[in-house]
Amino acid sequence: MKDIKIAVIGLGYVGLPLARLFATKYNVVGFDINQNRINELQQGKDSTLEVEEDILQSVLKNKRDNNTGLLCSTNLDDISDCNYYVITVPTPVDKNNRPDLTPLYKSSETVAKVLKKGDIVIYESTVFPGATEDECVPVLEKISGLKFNTDFYAGYSPERINPGDKLHTVDKILKVTAGSTPEIGKKVDALYASVITAGTHLAPTIKVAEAAKVIENSQRDINIAFVNELAKIFNLMDIDTHDVLEAAGTKWNFLPFKPGLVGGHCIGVDPYYLAQKAQEVGYHPEIILAGRRVNDSMGQYVASEIIKLMVQKDIKIKGSKVLALGITFKENCPDVRNTKAVDVINQLKSFGTDVTIYDPWANPKEVKHEYDLVTVQNLPQETFDAIVLTVAHNEFLNEDLKALLKKDGVLYDVKGVLKDLDCNRL
Repeated sequence: MKDIKIAVIGLGYVGLPLARLFATKYNVVGFDINQNRINELQQGKDSTLEVEEDILQSVLKNKRDNNTGLLCSTNLDDISDCNYYVITVPTPVDKNNRPDLTPLYKSSETVAKVLKKGDIVIYESTVFPGATEDECVPVLEKISGLKFNTDFYAGYSPERINPGDKLHTVDKILKVTAGSTPEIGKKVDALYASVITAGTHLAPTIKVAEAAKVIENSQRDINIAFVNELAKIFNLMDIDTHDVLEAAGTKWNFLPFKPGLVGGHCIGVDPYYLAQKAQEVGYHPEIILAGRRVNDSMGQYVASEIIKLMVQKDIKIKGSKVLALGITFKENCPDVRNTKAVDVINQLKSFGTDVTIYDPWANPKEVKHEYDLVTVQNLPQETFDAIVLTVAHNEFLNEDLKALLKKDGVLYDVKGVLKDLDCNRL
């Protein structure tokens, strides 16, 4: 194990925490094509807020050597002498919700340029079963000129990062591992077991590990879709969904899911990967895609409910002032990838409302770039015809929201967290 040198490819929400953890015991190079990201990390700062500054700075080093620690770089030469390559790039979907493997292909090409005999390439990105060996390995073989499972090997250990969660950090979440041969599986498992205090689970094949990961998020997606559908039904019956779930939750085996917006880079994306592969092998996945349709419709539904409530209170819709509290995909986290709060905001704007977006966590430049929306990081000092809480940031729970609301204004709580206020809930 002392001869191990690890390259982590992609230093985002997944790659950086993993690289930092490995760097406590190994010589690690964190590689990323984004020079601004590397500059930031070299200064000991992480804009994703996943790794605290003092913890990051404790492992950083500024030159290439054989010592334990983390070197962050955009230079391909710096990873040329590594023998473990861990790829942690995003796996998004395109505008038609089809898997986009471009980041995986590009990162595989990068690694293939420096791949040597005996090296092991481990993928952490969430994919459909078979993607590692059928899609990524051929890229490695073609560019490197090496033969799979003879000259080099592959592994898979799906990420289980939960952005913004300071309790379930990477070392405290049990890790699934797999290798392209039984022997390589044991090596990959031993590597992760040396730093993951929660333990590891060695799957029999890479395909099993890939399938296990993609169904984790598909299962959550389907369960949330069920309670979202319940919310729509109970709303028509004038029944508070959260009261129903609280009562049902007194049974020991009732699953505690709540209605809401399903965004982010995992739950709102991964089911499409499984659905795509299912259709390729000749099966049309009814439940998976039905769950996606329900959850993808919730932004429009929330906005329509708010407009309906405003109409009932004789509030003029066109030109009305609406405050949206939060645009990140989840609470207490700056991640705006695939956030469904945008769906609510854009739908409200389509009715002619004037929407102010307040989010102390989101980077205004990133939001502008991704969604062409303007956000503010300080609470506006004015009153609004309607306020919609789309993200349950801690800051919002301590604000006097009623003071921001005009008389007879609408307060809508998507997250169901404003329990002490008279408001409408999803």
